[in-house]
Parts: sequence; structure tokens; C-alpha cells
Amino acid sequence: MHKTLFLVLLLSTFFLWTCKNIEYADMILINGNIATLDSFSQGATAIAIKDGRFLKIGNDNEIKSLKNEQTKVIDLKGKFTMPGFIEGHGHLTNMGRILTHINLLESKNWKEIVNAVTEKVKDAEPGEWIYGRGWHQEKWDTPLERQLGGYPYHDELSEVSPDNPVLLDHASGHSIFANKKAMEIVGINSETPNPVGGNIVRDSKGEAIGVFEEKAEKLIENAYLDYIKSLPKEEVYKNWLKGIKLAEKECLSKGITSFQDAGSSFEEIENFKKLAEAGELNLRLWVMIRHSHDKMKGKLDGFPLKNIGNHYLTVNAIKSEVDGALGAHGAWLLQPYNDKPGFHGQNTTSISEVKNIADLAYKHDLQLCVHAIGDRANREVLNIFEENFKSNPDKKDLRWRIEHAQHLDPADIPRFKKLGVIASIQGIHCTSDSPFVEKRLGEQRSRVGAYPWRTLLDNDIFIANGTDAPVEDVDPIECFYASVTRKRVDTGAEFFPEQRMTREEALHSYTLGNAFAAFEENEKGSIAEGKLADIVVLSNDLLHCSDDEILQTKVLYTIVGGKVKYQKD
Repeated sequence: MHKTLFLVLLLSTFFLWTCKNIEYADMILINGNIATLDSFSQGATAIAIKDGRFLKIGNDNEIKSLKNEQTKVIDLKGKFTMPGFIEGHGHLTNMGRILTHINLLESKNWKEIVNAVTEKVKDAEPGEWIYGRGWHQEKWDTPLERQLGGYPYHDELSEVSPDNPVLLDHASGHSIFANKKAMEIVGINSETPNPVGGNIVRDSKGEAIGVFEEKAEKLIENAYLDYIKSLPKEEVYKNWLKGIKLAEKECLSKGITSFQDAGSSFEEIENFKKLAEAGELNLRLWVMIRHSHDKMKGKLDGFPLKNIGNHYLTVNAIKSEVDGALGAHGAWLLQPYNDKPGFHGQNTTSISEVKNIADLAYKHDLQLCVHAIGDRANREVLNIFEENFKSNPDKKDLRWRIEHAQHLDPADIPRFKKLGVIASIQGIHCTSDSPFVEKRLGEQRSRVGAYPWRTLLDNDIFIANGTDAPVEDVDPIECFYASVTRKRVDTGAEFFPEQRMTREEALHSYTLGNAFAAFEENEKGSIAEGKLADIVVLSNDLLHCSDDEILQTKVLYTIVGGKVKYQKD
């Protein structure tokens, strides 16, 4: 009898001790079709989350055992569940700006743009600047009555806004359109010289038509920035914050849980830092510092910043650039443009300046991310990287990146692997730009070197993926579609489909690929025990649905750190 009682007491004690020490989940997700991107959790149907991280991945019965009265339960109903999308190259402040000003990304012709400015002027005070972004002359559906090189003249815009200076950023961010009032403020005339690396588009009489390409943008932009600086600081910050919150909301609604910001100022970084420390960021940010060498020199001792505000802000890189965009004839090419004989594009930042920035990055243990679009630009950046690596052989695995890597000489592709350089590409750029790429480069260069993802992957080169928002819509679903089909959504036209990615490769490029490109693969990019609990639930299985069904895919849940940040109604 005593032995039986003792055994009962022992078992009861063990049971109570076991229950007490079970680590119950804050949230569980069950009945899912889960693509973990982690080789150890294949076939999983359920996920447990605790304290913002993945506690366990397994089958429904395993995960249900971690539930108590406080556990939130989400029935995935068989829907496709994957790591949250990581935007690999975007501009959050510019996203916010376009969401709070005139958004021209969907404008189909010049008349629509003039009408949008006309409406904005109605509510503007005299002298107030009118700002917009997103126009692209190569994508308009109506021919211009008066044009120069495909660009309109400023006359119509100046007529509807005689008292308000107007600045309209090109979708690429590599040219701007200004009206007469803006040019008068700056003092633009027939004798104004072109800045180095830039071009003021002029008519046969030498008069500016309103378009300013590459570094010439600064002539108008600096005046606009002076106007912004004249406003009360509280008003400027309030408008900036409004834009950031709208940009966060859009990203989360599209399944993005982390955003790699391709160039922010010290002031913007300080604002991000305050938001992160106060727990007021909803989107995880990984930021590149964007300044000249002289402005950064002596100001980088506090960097890198890592995992501020429970992994909501990391500043671990410097951004620079060597050329412009193909659409504005700004990409720096080895051979002349097919549609602009004798012209090789623009070297927008001197090689010596980029070398000096590379030295700063190396000295302060920061990644270097350099914008390069043309084949000459990519070669020059690879040369800079190679020279720096040879001079500093003590450090390995630097993961320096070429942002865009759009048009490559095939001879340079193996150098990415040899040097360990990451190709940070944007899948959606391929299909968005495809109507004019062959006009710029010709058929042969377009075939072998334009957006050559298959060649890069077959050479075992690491690819990261993104949209360059707001140059393109931040939507990862459309970018994924472009990556795996190389088809335009509107016309179905394919751009050299032999260079497309597989579904698995494209998914990897948008999750673990981007995490690896930021030294964050141990925290993000896959659903694995101990990692940050960042998840997106989708209506369609991106790995197995038809191509057409990819575009019909809806975001059902976006979860960041175990918190539901977006849920479709």
C-alpha cells in the first residue's frame, strides 16, 4: 500500500513538474501548407511561436501540445505559408513621399500628368512646390504632339502652374521634369553648363525643355530641398513620418516583413533609430548610409548599428553609385547606345570617389553596395572591389553588393563568384524595362547580358531580389512572377525567357537570399526554430500554382515577430 501511494505521488509530482516546465506558445498556426525554406522542417503543417521567435515547427499534433489558455490559434486552412518577404532594395522615404504627393506610376500619358498637376495646384498656396514621381516616357500610350527625344516640352505644365514650381521625378529616379517657374527660381538659361555626369535636355536653340538627366537633377532638386528646409521642422518631420507609416502599411499589406533601404541620410537614420527604440516601427529595416565620402568621413565611428529595438533596425552598409538608368540613357556602357550613336552613358560618381567610399566601408566594417546598371559600370565596380580585396586580404566574406547588376558583359559574370560579390537584382525591372531595352542595347547585348539571372545562378553566384520601390510597385508577387516567367503582365510579351529563375530560386532570392545579402541569414529568411517569427500566408501555392494564378495570389496574413501586422478582411 505504501509503495503504491509513493508511486502515485512520484508520478503526480513528475506530471506537475513536466507541465510547469512546458514552454507554451504565444501563438500557433496549424493546418498549413508550409514552405519553411529550412531543410530540417520539410513536410511541416504547423508552427509554434513564443516571444517573437519560432519555438517549434512540426505537425499539428506536436504543435497543439504547446497550446494553453493564453495561446492564440490561427487555422491556416491549408493555405501556403512561408517566411515573410524581404524587400532587397527599396527606398522607404521615397515610397512615403510618393504616397503623400502625386503618384504618377500608373500615368499612361503626358495629358494625365498635366491633369494631376492641375488638380494639385488648385489647393496649393502661391510659391508652394508641387512634387510628384513615377512618370516614364517610354511607357506612355499616346504620342506627344511636341517632343524631343521622346520627352515633352514644359509649356503645358508651365501653363497650368504659373505660380508654383513643379518637380516631377522620373520613375527611375534618374531624371526629373521641371516647369518654367522652377527653372526661373534656379536661374536656368541657355548658358547654364551641364554638370559633370549630367545633362540638361535642350532644343536646337539651346533652351531647356524641362528635363534634367542624372546629375543635372540636382540643379532643381537643391532648390526644392531649400524650400523644404524653410518649412518648420515639426511640419517636415510630421510629413516624413506620415509617409513612412503609409509605406510601412503598404509593405505589410503585400507580405513584406523586412525592407532593405538603399540609401538614407544620417538625419533619416536618426529618425529611424528613435522610432525603433520606442517600439514604433512595424517593418524591420536594414539600411544603407547614403552620403558623399566627405560627409561620411569622421562620422562613422558609431556604425554599424545592429538589431536596434528588438531587431527592427540595422544600419550595416554604405550605398554609392557609378552610373544612371538605361531609360534615361544614363547606364554606363562599354559600347555606344544602339539608339544614340557615339554615346556611352553617364559616369555619375567618379571612380576615385567610389574608391574612397570603399576604403571607409572597409575601415568601419560596413558592407559596400554600389549601384551599377550598364556593363561598363559593373566592370568598374568589380575592379574597385577586386583592388580593395587584394589590398586587404585579412578580411573574408565581406558580402559587398552590386545593386541592380542589370547589363553585364558575359566575361565579367564569373568575377562575381571569384570575388564573392552579391548580385542584388530587381526581377520586375526586367519586364518593366523590356519595351525599350533592345532599342537601347540591340538584340545581341540584350540576349546575352541583360538581366542574365540564369547565367548568374548557373555560375553559382548569389542573388538577392527586390523592386527598387518606388521605381516599381513594391509588390513581391508581381516581382516573383517576372522572375519566373520574364513576361509582362499587360501584353504577355516575354523577354529572353531562357534567363528566368525557377520557382524555388525566386522564392529563395526573396527570403534567404536577401537575408544572406545582409548577414541576417541566422535571424531571417526561413522558418526555423530560434529565428524571428516573420511569416506571410498566401492564397496560392507559389511553388506549384500556374503562372496565371501567381498574379491572382492574395496576402492573407503578414506576421512580424509573432504579431499579426496585416490580415485580409
